[in-house]
Amino acid sequence: MSEELLAKYGRVWPTGTVLFREGEPGHEMFIIERGRVQLTRNLRGVEKILAVLPPGEFFGEMAIINQKPRSATATVIEEAHLLVLDQPTFEKMIQENTAIAVRLIKKLAARLEQTNLQVEILLLRDTNHRLVHLLRRLAQDVGVREVEGVRIDVSLHEIADRIGCTDDEVRDIVERLARGRLLTPLVPRGFLISEVGRLQDFLEFLEMKERFAPR
Repeated sequence: MSEELLAKYGRVWPTGTVLFREGEPGHEMFIIERGRVQLTRNLRGVEKILAVLPPGEFFGEMAIINQKPRSATATVIEEAHLLVLDQPTFEKMIQENTAIAVRLIKKLAARLEQTNLQVEILLLRDTNHRLVHLLRRLAQDVGVREVEGVRIDVSLHEIADRIGCTDDEVRDIVERLARGRLLTPLVPRGFLISEVGRLQDFLEFLEMKERFAPR
């Protein structure tokens, strides 16, 4: 991200700032230069985490593309340096910079794929299966390669929201996976997957178990 863009459109928000709330009209989109932003949505009276966005991600674009109310609440969970673009500025950038337009299309396509994956995970009957399936995909898609394995930056609560179960259920499964040396919980958050291939092997075992389990 260029210094010129940051100087012209950049702003900084402290941790805990609510950038916008679900249902509000939206007139700006945001690009994360530093920090992290959490997106949540109210489902039947319960606040659910949709995503935790790292640097390089953008959000809020749909409100200025289709002029509809915000579909989620955006909260800064780690001091955020953001590029803030209104509709005219966004449209001008798209028209003048093909690379930005292509990047936007790719990101939107990736989000559609992620939504499809979320539905696929929630359709699985077994909680163990849903959790291992999610961990494997996170390790492949957003995992950070380290000497001892692949690090995933996700909390127990975020996992519980994404697979549709309680924090305690996730904690119990994670403890069993840790005893089986399939992963190592990290402090204060996240997991280290020593061998993603072993998760795949375990997933295949769970799929076989689910396929032949009594209905």
